[in-house]
Amino acid sequence: MQKKLIASTLALLALTTSAMAEKVKFEYWYGLTGQLGEQVQATCDRFNASQDKYEISCVSQGDYATALQNTIAAFRAKKHPTIVQGVEVSTPDLMLSGQVYPAYKLMEDNGFEIDWDSYFPGIANYYADSDGRLWSMPFNSSTAMMYWNVDAYKSIGRDEAPKTWEEYEQVLRELKEAGNACPSGYAPSSWVDLEQFSMVHGEPIATKNNGYDGLDAEVVFNKTLHAKHMKDIKRWIDEGLLVIKTRETGLSTRDAFAAGECGHFFGSIASHQAVTEQVDEGFAWDVAMLPVYEGTERKNSVVGGASLWTLSGKTEDQYRGAAEYFKFLAKPESAEFWSTVTGYIPVTDEGFDYLVEKGFYSERPYKGRDKAIESLTYTPVTPLTRGIRLGNFVQIRAEWTSQMQAVLSGQKTPQEALDDAVDRSNKTLRKFERTYNGKTLP
Repeated sequence: MQKKLIASTLALLALTTSAMAEKVKFEYWYGLTGQLGEQVQATCDRFNASQDKYEISCVSQGDYATALQNTIAAFRAKKHPTIVQGVEVSTPDLMLSGQVYPAYKLMEDNGFEIDWDSYFPGIANYYADSDGRLWSMPFNSSTAMMYWNVDAYKSIGRDEAPKTWEEYEQVLRELKEAGNACPSGYAPSSWVDLEQFSMVHGEPIATKNNGYDGLDAEVVFNKTLHAKHMKDIKRWIDEGLLVIKTRETGLSTRDAFAAGECGHFFGSIASHQAVTEQVDEGFAWDVAMLPVYEGTERKNSVVGGASLWTLSGKTEDQYRGAAEYFKFLAKPESAEFWSTVTGYIPVTDEGFDYLVEKGFYSERPYKGRDKAIESLTYTPVTPLTRGIRLGNFVQIRAEWTSQMQAVLSGQKTPQEALDDAVDRSNKTLRKFERTYNGKTLP
């Protein structure tokens, strides 16, 4: 009898110990692949190794759109993740979905104090409600930059990047006259050509302060300085100053630049790491803020990339784990890791100052990445430079790109294409407005 009692007690202790040792598990679905996807996984591994109570399982969904689509489908089966990575322009869609546990409330409910004011305004305002409270945690953040070939500039007697589009055009002409077959690579990009361009020029993309002030906003980019810019781009292409570079036709704009074929390309600061790894030793290059047209008072650029959203329908323990993960990401050491293994930038003053103090931006390969912070903080944000809050904007991006492809193939003029893009985009916005009839943005 005594032996049975001892055996039972030992078995109970074993079960209790096992239960105590079992970690709280929760899932995080993200939309990055390749080298960036590997670094997301490394971030998850670092969190798991930093403590023994929670275990985050991080699963790539291939891209941002698929991550959200799969999450929506998983909700129906109640098999959705605790955290999902959402592209910046999906903010209004997620805010109005009714399936989000706002980040500010998650952290507050779990007793974590976050210095929300430390987040760069050009980043935070994209994900904040009308009271300035963040609904998601900024993560992989970037802004658009101009990459320029320092060696090519030396060949035409220049050593500084152009600050205006007029000067940029002059540089293109000088490079072409010097025998450069590709003064600049080009591929249509809504994010660069429309969104970032409009921000730094203080030009509206849509009414209602780019949608922040109501779901009844309408896009108006066919009537702004953006229309002139697209006409200039088409003219530069026709004159051989810009050369179309895509993966479908050979090398992308980034790869053509890294190979020394093109004197410029425009893209995310996140490409800084990839260019660093691609260029030959001794190839001199740098990044600069986007040019602006003469007579323009430059404004701050805005964030690109994605943030992390906590979803409804999970346990208190899983939410505690998500809050612990967000707190882990907010540490300066995490900012250093992420900025080292990717080209993305810190999202807070604290993280940026930590890197500056360590001399992170003083030498290659990281030298120059701080210019993205300079661009994001060039001026205080205004109602037109805090971001874009338009429903189904991923579809609007696709519509803009489709119309620009029609321009490049000679089917439409830039103005015709922009008029058509605006017409179709506004139909998309009206459909979104009907879907959320009676609701307002938080």
